[in-house]
Amino acid sequence: MAGLYLHIPFCRQACHYCDFHFSTSLAKINPMIQAMKSELKLRATEWKDECFETLYFGGGTPSLIAPELLLELIEAAKSTLHFESELEVTLECNPEDINGTSLEAWRSLGVNRLSIGIQAFDDHALTLMNRIHDAAGAKHALELATTYFERISVDLIYGIPGRSDAQLMDDLSTLLDLGITHVSAYALTVEPQTALERFIAKGVIDPIDEEQAARQFNLIMDRLEDAGFLHYELSNYALPGHESRNNSAYWMRKPYLGIGPGAHSFKEHERRWNVSNNPSYIRALKDKTSFFETETLSKRDHYNEYVMTALRTHWGVSLDYLTTTFGRAFKDYFTMISTPFILDNLLFEDEGVIRATRKGKFLVDGIASELFMLELQSPKDED
Repeated sequence: MAGLYLHIPFCRQACHYCDFHFSTSLAKINPMIQAMKSELKLRATEWKDECFETLYFGGGTPSLIAPELLLELIEAAKSTLHFESELEVTLECNPEDINGTSLEAWRSLGVNRLSIGIQAFDDHALTLMNRIHDAAGAKHALELATTYFERISVDLIYGIPGRSDAQLMDDLSTLLDLGITHVSAYALTVEPQTALERFIAKGVIDPIDEEQAARQFNLIMDRLEDAGFLHYELSNYALPGHESRNNSAYWMRKPYLGIGPGAHSFKEHERRWNVSNNPSYIRALKDKTSFFETETLSKRDHYNEYVMTALRTHWGVSLDYLTTTFGRAFKDYFTMISTPFILDNLLFEDEGVIRATRKGKFLVDGIASELFMLELQSPKDED
């Protein structure tokens, strides 16, 4: 099984924290859709033997695209690729794009899951992040969305300077009262060359407080787990049966095809990424010139990526999988280098699977990087 990701690189305005590839100029939307359809057709042959279980519209802001253009992409995908009958179709959307007409249109396209970027129910925080919607609009949009869709995921951001724990807990209570079944909670991070980085450097916004972020991470985990949510990935919580099949496929290292500027693909031993420039991407598809780069992954690369992704999930790192997939030397190396973290109660072993403890979850990305295989530590059986 594989996943299809369609990157819609347009937003109405730039959030202060975002470093994703997008443009706030909407003039090239139609040429972009045509270029993406061309890429779908171009790449169909190499993916003809895969059956796709998910179709994900990401961005950017896919919800600002006219439904008839989204339909063009869906029809182009289904005419060139094979999809299973129980297809998960997710659309990322923002509250300002949600109304009865848009919801009905998305549902008629076959969208059966929404991922809504709320971030906070707090006007001050939303202004700080340069979001378009306000708190009242966000709540109204969610109330309306739940009348059309059962499967809804909401993005929240924690660790926002000046936001109290009580305000964050109020956000979660609002989501639970509305019957939301999936929550993606991300720590506010300062990415290079973003407005947030510049504002912090100038003293306009307070620096990120790591202690606040760690504390609020634990508060979110407690609140949602008490409400019956499974903390199935570091940033993701779902009621049983409402996990994102699209994102789960990434963490399980299933193949995925990315279409659009800046989109990444992964299959077998190859990773590929498209140019992150809208005019260059459109021009290359029109002129039939190169628009991507590739890399071939070594066994060590696969091991490192498996450790990074698996430790973030509740599935954890399987010692049997390490042995059968990479060889005993890799498994022995992992066992040796993970032991200090087990002794420090940051990781634990349960029936041959290594997972992060509650104490270790917030630190898990850093822990995983310490477990990577470096060039000078290559086991003898690597090929």
